[in-house]
Amino acid sequence: MEAISKGANHAEYCSGYSEDVDIIREREYPFLKGTTYLDHAGTTLYAKSLIDSFAQDLTSNLFGNPHSRSSSSQLSTQRVDDVRLRALRFFNADPEEFDLVFVANATAAIKLVAEAFRDATPQGFWYGYYVDAHTSLVGARELAAKGHKCFGTGDEVEQWISGLSGDQVQHPRLFAYPAQSNMNGRRCPTQWCQRIREESSGSGRAYTLLDAASYVSTAPLDLSDASTAPDFTALSFYKTFGFPDLGALIVRKGAADILAKRKFFGGGTVDMVLTEVSWHAKKATVHDQLEDGTPPFHNIIALDSALSTHERLFGSMSNISSHTRFLAKRLHKRLAAMRHFNGEKVCHFYMPSESNYDDPATQGPIIAFNIRNSSGGWAGKSEVERLANVKKIHIRSGSHCNPGGTATRLGWSAAELRRNYSAGLRCGDDHDVMNGRPTGILRASIGPISNLQDVDAFASFVDEFYVEKARKTFPLPPPVTLVSQQPSFYVESLSVYPIKSCGAFKVPDGQRWEIKREGLAWDREWCLIHQGTGAALSQKKYPRMTLIRPVIDLDRGVLRVSCGSDSKELEISLRREVTNVVTTSLCQSAKSSNVCGDRVVVQAYSSPAVSSFFSNFLGVPCTLARFPPQLSTRYSDPGRFSRAKQKRPMPGSFPDDPFPTPEQTPILLSNESPILVVSHSSVNRLNEQIKYSPRPSHSPPAKAVEADVFRANIIVAEDLHQLANAERPYSEDNWKSFSVGPEQLDFDVLGSCQRCQMVCVNPYTGARREEPFSTLAKTRKINGKIVFGRHASISRTELLHDSNPTKIWTVMVGDAVTPTHDAE
Repeated sequence: MEAISKGANHAEYCSGYSEDVDIIREREYPFLKGTTYLDHAGTTLYAKSLIDSFAQDLTSNLFGNPHSRSSSSQLSTQRVDDVRLRALRFFNADPEEFDLVFVANATAAIKLVAEAFRDATPQGFWYGYYVDAHTSLVGARELAAKGHKCFGTGDEVEQWISGLSGDQVQHPRLFAYPAQSNMNGRRCPTQWCQRIREESSGSGRAYTLLDAASYVSTAPLDLSDASTAPDFTALSFYKTFGFPDLGALIVRKGAADILAKRKFFGGGTVDMVLTEVSWHAKKATVHDQLEDGTPPFHNIIALDSALSTHERLFGSMSNISSHTRFLAKRLHKRLAAMRHFNGEKVCHFYMPSESNYDDPATQGPIIAFNIRNSSGGWAGKSEVERLANVKKIHIRSGSHCNPGGTATRLGWSAAELRRNYSAGLRCGDDHDVMNGRPTGILRASIGPISNLQDVDAFASFVDEFYVEKARKTFPLPPPVTLVSQQPSFYVESLSVYPIKSCGAFKVPDGQRWEIKREGLAWDREWCLIHQGTGAALSQKKYPRMTLIRPVIDLDRGVLRVSCGSDSKELEISLRREVTNVVTTSLCQSAKSSNVCGDRVVVQAYSSPAVSSFFSNFLGVPCTLARFPPQLSTRYSDPGRFSRAKQKRPMPGSFPDDPFPTPEQTPILLSNESPILVVSHSSVNRLNEQIKYSPRPSHSPPAKAVEADVFRANIIVAEDLHQLANAERPYSEDNWKSFSVGPEQLDFDVLGSCQRCQMVCVNPYTGARREEPFSTLAKTRKINGKIVFGRHASISRTELLHDSNPTKIWTVMVGDAVTPTHDAE
C-alpha cells in the first residue's frame, strides 16, 4: 500500500479547511468512528455543531407562522428572507437576476417546473432530456403533451441545438439535464444553457432546466453570469450540508413569466381570491407565487446555521472540490491497479473515456464500477454491498435512480430490460446478474469529510475479499475408514422458530416432534408486522428480535413469549380455530402483509396488549400475526437453487446443487424452504478458519460463533466414536437426500442456503459483529453467492407413497441420520 499521510506534496487534501479533516471528523462527526462512509452522493453528513447551533437558535427565539403580523411571525418572515438572500449569494446569484423558491427537495423543484410548463399553453410543451438524467427528470416527460425525446449522446444534443434557430414551432420547449450524473459523476457541458437560449426565440423558445443536486454536493455552482446560467436550477441542500432536508428552485427572472402561468395556487401565493367566481390575484414575486402554503420555515432557518457551519469548517466549495477530487483520483487509481493472479482486472469502471479525475469540468468524485473474478464472472452487487455493511463500509448499489445512464453503461436495451422485468427484476432486489450481465452498478462517492483512511479502507476491503491471489484449490481430505456400518450422523438438536426472525425454541431431548410438509410443527407460523406498512419485521433491520423468546407449551396448548430479561410473558393459544383468548382478549383479523417479497394474508392480532408487548420492546409499532398452513399460497422456489449437475466433488469443495424437485413444496413464513439443515462439523471448521484468518494488527482477536447463528431447524453431528479419523466438514454439500430415525423418514435436499449479514447477529445478545459472514465470504462462495447449510423437505416419494391420512411423521434429538450422496 502506498504510504500517504497529510503532509507535503498533497496540497489539495483538505486545503483551505479550518483544520485537518481528521480533527474535524473527530469533533464534528463522532458517529463516523469506526465507519467508512462512501455514499456522499446520497447525502453528505451534518456536523454536530450545525445541530447545536440550530437548537440554540430555536430555543433562544420565538418563531411563529410567517403568514401573520405578530412579532414572532415577523421574526420568521425576516429570517426566511435573509436566508433566501444568503442562499442566492452562496451560488453567486444576483438577486436582481434570480429568485429562489424553497421546496421539499430537487424532485419537487423539477415537478414544479414541469407542471408550470404543462399549464403554460393550451397545446402543452415539448420536453427533451439527457440520457444520464435522474429518474425525476425522466418522469417530467409524462406531462409533455407535444412529445418528448431522450438524447443518448452529447453529439445528439449539439445537433439539436444547432437546429433550434430554424425551427418554427409555436409551443414552449424545455430541455433538462444533470450538471453531474449521480450514477458515475460525469459532468455535462455548462455551455448548453447559453447556446440553447441564443439559438431559440419567439413563441417556441427553448428553456433549460439544470438538475444540480448531485453537482452541488462537492462543487461550486457559479451563477454570477445570468446570460450563461440555466433558466431553472433544481437542487437539494442536504446534498451539500447534510441538513436540513430542504430543496430549492433557482429561477432566472428572465424566464420567470412561464412559471406565472401555473394554474394551481395555494395559501400564501395570492393577494386575493374569490370563491363565488373564478378569479384570484397572484402575489408579485416569483417565490411568493410558487411557495404554496406555509413555507418550511424551521428548515429554512436551519439552513442559516448550515451555511455558517459549512463556511467555518471548509471555507468554500472550491476547497471541497479540490479535496474530493484528490481522494477520488486516489481511490480510482488503487482500484484500477488491482489484478487477479492471472492478470485479469478486478474492477470494471463505468466512466466515459473523456472523463478525467484531474479535470473538474468532466468528472466528479464518484467511482462507478463492478467487480469481476479471475475468470471474468461478475460479483453480485447485492453481495458486495452486504459484505461492505458487515465491515461498516457504506456504499450504494443498483441503478441509483439513473435508469438511462445505468442501462447505457451496462449495455441493456429497452426490450431486454422489459424482459428482465417480466422475469422478476425489480429496483433494489437481489437479481444481480441476468443473462450473464450485471443489472446494477456499485458506487463509491467522496464527500467533504472523506479522508485517506476511508479510501484506503475501501480499497483494502476489495483487495481482501475480491482479489484472487492464487488459483483456488481444494486439498483432498485424509481417507475416512468406518469401523462400523452404522450411520455416523445423528440429530444433535432440533429448533423451531415459531415467530419469524425471533429466537429459537429448542425441542427438549427425548420428545418426538411432529414434522409436516411445511416443516417442523409450529415453525415460522407467526410473524411480527409493522402496523403502518404491513411488512413483516426482519432481524436484519431489528436485531433485538433474536431476544424475543418463544416457548411452545403443548401441555397447556399455548405459545409463551418473553422479551429479553423482562419477566413479563405473553401467552397465545396454539388452537387455530380460536379467535379470542380470554387471558389476553386477543382478536384476529385478516390482513395483507409483505413477507420475503410475497404478498400473503395473515391473521393479525388486534389486541393493544399484543401490539404494545412487542412494540415497547423493539421500539417500533408492530403487532403479532399468524399464517396458518391452510392459508398458505407460498412455495419453495426451485429456481433459487442451481440446476447444474457435476461429477462427484472433493469433500469440502463447493458442488453445484442437485436438480430440484418439479413439485411445489409448501412453506409458511420461512424464506426459501421448509427445513434448514446445518452440520456441526462444518461450524467447527468455519470457526477454525475464523480463528486463523489474518487480521489487521489493531483488530481484536476473532471469536468463535455459535451454531445457532445459522438458525437451522436440524443440526446434525457426527458420531466420532465410529470414525477412525476426525470430522468431515461440508460433507453435507454432497448430500442428495437423507433419512432420519428408526422409521427412516426420507428427506430431499433441495439446495444450499444463501447467507446474508443476518448471521452476524449474536443470538444471545442481539449485538452485530463481522463474523461469520466475513469469513464465509472468503471460503463459502458458489457462483457469487455465499452459502452455508442445506435446504430440505420431506421426500416427495414419502408424500406420494403415503396412503395413511392419519400418519404423523416425527423426529427426535438423537435420531440417526443416514445421508445419500449425490454420486451414489
